[in-house]
Amino acid sequence: MHMPIKAISALLSYPTPDLQAAGPELKAALQQGDLLPEATLKALDTLIDTLASSDIYDIQETYVALFDRSKTLSLNLFEHVHGESRDRGGAMVDLVENYRAAGFEPASTELPDHLPVLLEFLAMRPIEEAREVLADAAHILEGIAVRLNRRESSYAPLFIALAQISGAKADKAALAELLAVKDDDPDDLEALDEVWEESEVTFAPDPNAGCPQVRDMLSQMDTPRNQPPSALN
Repeated sequence: MHMPIKAISALLSYPTPDLQAAGPELKAALQQGDLLPEATLKALDTLIDTLASSDIYDIQETYVALFDRSKTLSLNLFEHVHGESRDRGGAMVDLVENYRAAGFEPASTELPDHLPVLLEFLAMRPIEEAREVLADAAHILEGIAVRLNRRESSYAPLFIALAQISGAKADKAALAELLAVKDDDPDDLEALDEVWEESEVTFAPDPNAGCPQVRDMLSQMDTPRNQPPSALN
């Protein structure tokens, strides 16, 4: 078990009193395996201390405003890759199949591409596989980190940490395309309703779909979204 990845998964989940109380355990977990540099560990310690010392309703409201009400900060990775295209449903099916093939059954109501769910899975996989998957999503992780830094959010170091674990640099063109999308305004509820009007995403098995490895499904995350659908899979 790669404890730093598991700890980041917990810290990216919806805040609860249990999470607030787990500060010492989370700090200890992040230090295991020498996966993160000291500067990043200090930044993550600051986040943990902030969560522990804040009013639970305040940090829950902050979390929702960032990750639930801002599409450009969505923790559902395929949102950044496929948008509302049909490819998203097929990618979800493949991801679930790979989870189950590895004996992993997410104990969550979140979508399978939700970052905390994926990290929970990667924490149990060989470290090289975990790094490959994170490397394939490097531009998404860096893009979210940039947007969080703009908002002076203490959550930004989590995404920097994941990029550091991957050991990869984000594709500059893919990152630039992501950052070219205007940041959501979480206070503009009417605009957010329009943005989140999505076509139905179905999870029926695709009879033509195989069962690739997770890293293969995510391996072309650095392909710009405006490429033909076939280029994304």
